[in-house]
Amino acid sequence: MKAQIITDRQQWNDFVAASELCNLTQTYEWGELMGKRHADSLHVGVVNEDGSLCAAMLVLVSTVPALRVPYFYAPRGPIIEDPASPAMTILLNYVKAEAHKRGACMLKVEPGVPDDDQTWLNALRHYGFRGIPYAHHLRHEWVTDIRADEQELMSKMHKKTRQYIRTSAKTGTTIRESHAQSDIDAFYRIYCETGERSDFMVLPKEYYENFLRLYKDNAVLLVAEYENRIIAAAIVVRLGRWSWNMYEAASDESRELRVNYLLQWQRILWAKSHDCWYFNSRGIPDVLEEGTELYGVYNFKRGFGGYAMRSLETQDLVYRPAIYKTYRLLLDGKHWYEEKQAAKKKAEELKKAEEKRAARQAEQQAAPTPVAPAAEKKVQQQPQKPKVAKTPRPDAATLSQVLPQLPETPQPEILSGTESQSQASETPRPPKAAKKSKKAAQPVEAEALEIQSAEVEKTSGQ
Repeated sequence: MKAQIITDRQQWNDFVAASELCNLTQTYEWGELMGKRHADSLHVGVVNEDGSLCAAMLVLVSTVPALRVPYFYAPRGPIIEDPASPAMTILLNYVKAEAHKRGACMLKVEPGVPDDDQTWLNALRHYGFRGIPYAHHLRHEWVTDIRADEQELMSKMHKKTRQYIRTSAKTGTTIRESHAQSDIDAFYRIYCETGERSDFMVLPKEYYENFLRLYKDNAVLLVAEYENRIIAAAIVVRLGRWSWNMYEAASDESRELRVNYLLQWQRILWAKSHDCWYFNSRGIPDVLEEGTELYGVYNFKRGFGGYAMRSLETQDLVYRPAIYKTYRLLLDGKHWYEEKQAAKKKAEELKKAEEKRAARQAEQQAAPTPVAPAAEKKVQQQPQKPKVAKTPRPDAATLSQVLPQLPETPQPEILSGTESQSQASETPRPPKAAKKSKKAAQPVEAEALEIQSAEVEKTSGQ
């Protein structure tokens, strides 16, 4: 068992694709792609006696900007079954030797394992890694299991997501696959607009051209056309059982037509057609609360069903302690400043929103209540009905005069013994009609009860 630089692209990619830690950013092509942006990249692998790989780690050679000192970075690496195995020790020793040759101050790794994986945490502590709260690669991602058929996948979506997919399809928007340069140019033009609107960094066009060239049949550009015009486009890529939503360009017109929903659905169908099991929509916020950054993006992604996947915290293995200490001071200061600026920006936005709300309320209070002209004219032309005098309620004295007087029923004389009992049984009872008539004469007023019901449905969408 020994560590070495791997030059066999197919051997490397097959090993990564078969691993449970399979990730696009550990493919052979990713090192070539990032090598053009960074100083260099290293495909370090550990091979058994038969030449088969048992561990691999793509290492990008980058530089600390302020210090101009190189450091090593393994995005979603290393790829190894057991982090406590001898292969891990051999791998790290080889990388450390390369770091000393290049003067690298540290090795930064972000393994694609769950953040509560104690096996990995214990192993990394054993090798001397230390956790750091600042991630290069977003730790929180949204994943959809796409192994079910299309109908079942649709049934697991949010009802608004299904509605927007169907609504967008009815507009006549068509989506096709492409590798044509003219479509790449259209994608990049709209992608620049998207980056400006959503405030994210856009790389030079050559980067996206190289991405499609390097991944070839494993990646595709999906183009959305409406009335013979490209209004949206996206790049999706696959490896093994996994697929990733990489880059999406959406014009304002496509957003109005909800084309982003149809485009996302077509990406899922493309991944299914290549036997993928999982569709990774990538980054979502660390804190899933409404109002936080990227919450709207998260709301869109979860509409297609799935689950959140949070990876292990970034880990640093220090090679040059003095330089690393300076690096951490600079990094802590940078993030402190960014957090302060973000809080300031948020406070200004809240202040502006409150000022707008107060101004709107003041205008509503100052403005007279408008009367619709048609309604006002109708009121003026409508003849007034004559008022009918209210019928006076009779008082007790008047009521006694109106009702007929019934003769008083004679009371029987008091008798004694059996005679009184026999005659009492023959004595007629007072009629009940007179008592009922008095009750009927009392005026009865009924109360009117009006019931109103309202139903409010709250919906969400991107």
